[in-house]
Amino acid sequence: MNKFISQALGYLLHLLFKRTILILTIFFCMGVGIAVVNMSRVSSNLIKSQAIQHAAFYSQAIREARTLYSSEVVNRVEPFHRITVTSNYKAQAGAIPLPATYLIELSQRISEQNEGMLVRLYSDYPFRPRLQQGEGGPQDDFELEALRQLRQNPEQPFFRLEQFRGNQVLRYATADIMKPSCVACHNTHPESTKTDWQVGDVRGVLELIEPLDALMNQIIVGLRGTSIMLGGISFLGVAGITLVLGRLRQTAQELELRVRERTADLAQANTELGKTNALIRQVFGRYLTDEVVAKLLEDPERLKLGGERRKITLLTSDLRGFTATSERLSPEEVVQILNLYLKQMADIITKHEGTIDEFLGDGILVLFGAPTIKTDDAVRAVACAVEMQLAMDAVNAQIQELGYPPLEMGIGINTGEVVVGNIGSEKRTKYGVVGSQVNLTYRIESYTLGGQILIAESTLQEAGVMVKVSGQKEVKPKGVKQPIPIYEIGGVGGKYNLFLMTREEEFFTLPEAIPLQYTVLEGKDIGERVFAGSLVTLSEKCAEIQCKQDEQYIIPSQLSNIKLNLLTKYYGMIKVSEDIYAKVLEINPDKGSFDICFTFKPPTVQHRLDTLYQRLKN
Repeated sequence: MNKFISQALGYLLHLLFKRTILILTIFFCMGVGIAVVNMSRVSSNLIKSQAIQHAAFYSQAIREARTLYSSEVVNRVEPFHRITVTSNYKAQAGAIPLPATYLIELSQRISEQNEGMLVRLYSDYPFRPRLQQGEGGPQDDFELEALRQLRQNPEQPFFRLEQFRGNQVLRYATADIMKPSCVACHNTHPESTKTDWQVGDVRGVLELIEPLDALMNQIIVGLRGTSIMLGGISFLGVAGITLVLGRLRQTAQELELRVRERTADLAQANTELGKTNALIRQVFGRYLTDEVVAKLLEDPERLKLGGERRKITLLTSDLRGFTATSERLSPEEVVQILNLYLKQMADIITKHEGTIDEFLGDGILVLFGAPTIKTDDAVRAVACAVEMQLAMDAVNAQIQELGYPPLEMGIGINTGEVVVGNIGSEKRTKYGVVGSQVNLTYRIESYTLGGQILIAESTLQEAGVMVKVSGQKEVKPKGVKQPIPIYEIGGVGGKYNLFLMTREEEFFTLPEAIPLQYTVLEGKDIGERVFAGSLVTLSEKCAEIQCKQDEQYIIPSQLSNIKLNLLTKYYGMIKVSEDIYAKVLEINPDKGSFDICFTFKPPTVQHRLDTLYQRLKN
């Protein structure tokens, strides 16, 4: 790679010395072109800005004139009944115009005295004389759109640049809003086409049409002169540089000699790089993450076996019911599903700077704080977990497109002191962690349901107030003397702003209980004792099981896992369903029942229970 860069650099230098004037001329021309285009764009924006300010000023002045006329003239003469205020004031002696009529005629005067400018007042409810003359209503698409926009947002002017009667213009429209003095007149006037006006209604639109052709022509003339000036400056610049380059060519031989020396240095560097690459290949065969590799390259002593005691945050995830699902699929299908799932999860873990310690089937163990300790390790672990759960929707969309059932994942997080470092032998080494806190992390994860995140109290204290807790339980994991609190996570705020969707389960009592048998799981093993019971209530993902009272029954402990089978009478025989797996949520000793959440349902059972649930729900 370095040799290629050296050759490319030499070629470019050679081209620069041999064709310097041509290259500089091209660069100057490109610079002039860019400058002219940029000036044209800035000028156009300036014209638009000035035109908008000009139109806004005129619009405000016209509306202020109408307001002044209405309050200081019309309101003063109304008590004198000898003075009539009417739109047809010219036909009546001693009459004065209505404020709207005054505004229309003022607009006509402004349009006559300013060449090209046009001022219009229009409404979709004009007085009948203007309606009959075809003058008072909207005349084109812009005016219709202005009425619609200003009724939605009367405080915001509506404008745009467009071609109008063969000229480039700015059309600027503002809302004509009903004031208290206007409402009484318009609602009682015999020529009004609308009599239910209210204060604040948009009566119509005052529009100014301002021509821009003259300004645009001035800009074009200015740009032409600027272009000529820049061209002249560019010519003088190229001429001056040409003289300087005459002297630079005299040093070409010396520069070529230096390039040869540099090439020799690069060759030596390539040799050293080969040694480094050999070390990298060795490291990649023994370690998993780029961060670990970087640490080892900085300090080769880290390659030695051994570790250090360190406080870190551990995250472990596992798919609920995937073992039972995988038994129904071919090995190739299982691998395809796992690759889709693990790729998405690995990308998110890398994003949050976690170190993937290992993949264990469908499980993942992630380290936050090894090999590099950071102050926000715990909160990054929680944010990573929340984003992993949110990503399951996208994972399941891909999996279901391939015709496989959706997956559910549980995540456990714990913070504690472990030994982290190189574990193994000289021939095969693994960067990993050992200690009781690793086992506790797996225990916490084992209590989760699909879509759930549970964390230890130590992690909650380290993560701080950004973490949103949605529930708390006390559990007594194997190997722990006293019960410990664990917390269900609903999201994480701050810069992460990631939150899980929550949905309450809606339970329905079955019209006829479904008999079943269940067995308590002991770790990964199925217990020997089989107990009888019946399914009495059902929700989308959960259910209540009533234990059979006529024998020495046992209610499973909270958060334990069970295997159950539905029993159906079939031609006098008892038909046993395929294996269903669930986790015990709550126990009700007084009722002799317990609540479960399903972790795996075979397709036939899934269909049966879903159909029953929908029938109860509807």
